[in-house]
Amino acid sequence: MFQFSNPQYLYGLLTVPALLVVFIIYWQKRNKALKAFGDAKLVQGLMPEASEARPWVKFIIAELALVLIFIGMAGPQFGTKLREIKREGIELVIALDVSNSMLAEDIAPSRLENAKRAIAKLTDRLNSDKIALIVFAGDAFVQLPMTTDYSAAKMFLQTITPKLVTNQGTAIGEAIKLGMKSFTPGDEKNKALIILTDGENHEDNALDIASSANDAGIIIHTIGMGLSKGAPIPIYNKYGQKDYRTDNSGNVVISKLDETMLKKIAASGGGKYIRANNTKSGLNALFDELNDMDKVEMDSKVYSEYEEQYQYFIGFALLLLVIEFLILQRKNKRLIAVEFFKSNLIKRN
Repeated sequence: MFQFSNPQYLYGLLTVPALLVVFIIYWQKRNKALKAFGDAKLVQGLMPEASEARPWVKFIIAELALVLIFIGMAGPQFGTKLREIKREGIELVIALDVSNSMLAEDIAPSRLENAKRAIAKLTDRLNSDKIALIVFAGDAFVQLPMTTDYSAAKMFLQTITPKLVTNQGTAIGEAIKLGMKSFTPGDEKNKALIILTDGENHEDNALDIASSANDAGIIIHTIGMGLSKGAPIPIYNKYGQKDYRTDNSGNVVISKLDETMLKKIAASGGGKYIRANNTKSGLNALFDELNDMDKVEMDSKVYSEYEEQYQYFIGFALLLLVIEFLILQRKNKRLIAVEFFKSNLIKRN
């Protein structure tokens, strides 16, 4: 990839054609003056050391040098360089429930949107930590692998909808299993898994899986999205009209927060359960827990700024200026017989 750090200096290139026009006008006036002075052949005989080509060669070299100088001043940068830096922090996997029940609106604007906002706020408070993002319903998928790119995490977060997982349900255990695989192998003291869900687990034995994760050194925290009284699950037809999901008997399904399950999962995972509502998502208490975790040194490869390449342009420009300086305007008396810069500008009879 390529870019300029100071592209405003490229406007200086407009002086190049302007100088060319000025030089051509000067050259035409010079030749006109010589013709007015006398016969061209006679005048040339009076100035045997004069050269027609050398001034043009010197001007072209100087113009090329000027072009390179302006490009160098604009700060050309090529590609990116990958550098490794040392960080001290934790590894954090966030598992977000995207089942249809997360569309319930008992906490505004919906459980899912409230959870996404909570994750965004948590991401804003991270510093040297790594983060990964998992979405789950009946199945679990990695939405964002372990990274320190918080901007990417927030960008992926905006695209999350229940449509990402076609197999509906709530398989919290599958999310925990996938979360365990998402951590970097090695140190076992700096890993935390946060699960944001309404707790309606229908698919697996999440408690045993959470216990196994904790045995592997992973702390599991749960955030309950929703209210105990529950709310219907909205559905929208192709015209945007809202209705509510019903069961086989035609009764409206009420999705309720299962705090008991989430408390048990957090206990099995050695972490804490936090309940979210319309006014808070329990982030302060959760962040305090994360800060109390042991920080370990982690190697992190990040893309730094583009590599500066101006020195090559400036260096070559200086070389051209030296060459231009060494080329004399007039022919060398000793080399006058050797026409290095033979000119075709004046036809000789």
